[in-house]
Amino acid sequence: MGKKSKYPAYTTGNIVVNGNTVATTTKNKNGVSSSYNMSDTEKDIYNSIQKGLSTSLSNLFEISDEKQQQWNSELDAYKRKGLQQLDSIYTPMETNLKNDIASRFGNFDNSVFMDNLTKITNNKAQAVADFNDDLLTKESELYSSEMTNRINYITLLSNLNSIMNNNILNYASAAIGNSESGNNYNHQSYTASNQNALNWYNAGLNTISTVGNLGLSFKK
Repeated sequence: MGKKSKYPAYTTGNIVVNGNTVATTTKNKNGVSSSYNMSDTEKDIYNSIQKGLSTSLSNLFEISDEKQQQWNSELDAYKRKGLQQLDSIYTPMETNLKNDIASRFGNFDNSVFMDNLTKITNNKAQAVADFNDDLLTKESELYSSEMTNRINYITLLSNLNSIMNNNILNYASAAIGNSESGNNYNHQSYTASNQNALNWYNAGLNTISTVGNLGLSFKK
């Protein structure tokens, strides 16, 4: 029988882009493994994304003193502007009322003045109360806006992370596919080679058998 060929060694799989090997599939004692070879730029981007996600998630609900001071400054400015606007509305009303009453009655000790002044005062008090509610809403909006911006940033980093990981998996899968193709070819070649050897062996046996039978016939 012909000598049986040795089973071929494991074929590695590689993906090469622009002359650079970006993904490799190899076999070791623990099995088959695939690796992606990041460029220095990719490493920097990947590490920055991981660091950004870690920091952002850890500090998601933490409000720094600096951020709180910034909000307080914005709220104080908003409050001053709002109160100034209210004063610009109601102070002239009070002044006009006093001037009108003084010109008509010569003094403020009358029911017309007191009734109108009470109406203005009540309206102003209600406007101030409404503004205080608006101030609380403004404060809530500052917090909500900050949380929205943080979550949007985390979402952006998460999407970038997914894109990079998917890219890595795609290249690794391609390397695995190349390796499988090579090993399938080697297996088929090995099987065909051994089958050919077996065929030659059987053909040899048939030849020997035929010759032997012819020899017996001549002897007769």
